[in-house]
Amino acid sequence: MADHLTPKMRSWNMSRIRGMDTRCERAVRRIAYSRGLRYRTHVMSLPGRPDMVFTREKVVVFIDGDFWHGWRFPQWDARLSAYWRAKIERNRRRDRLNFSRLRRGGWNIVRLWEHDVLADVEGCVDRIVHAVWRSRRLNAIAPRRR
Repeated sequence: MADHLTPKMRSWNMSRIRGMDTRCERAVRRIAYSRGLRYRTHVMSLPGRPDMVFTREKVVVFIDGDFWHGWRFPQWDARLSAYWRAKIERNRRRDRLNFSRLRRGGWNIVRLWEHDVLADVEGCVDRIVHAVWRSRRLNAIAPRRR
């Protein structure tokens, strides 16, 4: 499918797409904060630069866009040009690698999809709260090393 925009117009359009602090991220963070959760954002030292990081509990949260991270990608990838198909496949491969690295490092991962946040942001925050409290409970009963 040919692009109907000029290269300059496409560049301008793409420059407006946010990589961090998206509307979904801000909504989830606002509610999580109001529920008493404290976190760090976009920690560069962790694989994939998670959107929210609960360091003590070793929980990371990714709030991923449906298109960019390929939610149900096999169902709609045939409609894309070769460039976009390859781009999203690379994103999905990178996500799997980052999740694997985090799990090997002992991190628990909560992955929220854009459509889930838009449909039920409170339910998404409930998932985060559950993961954080479960981790706190496990850390409290685990024997401490000296």
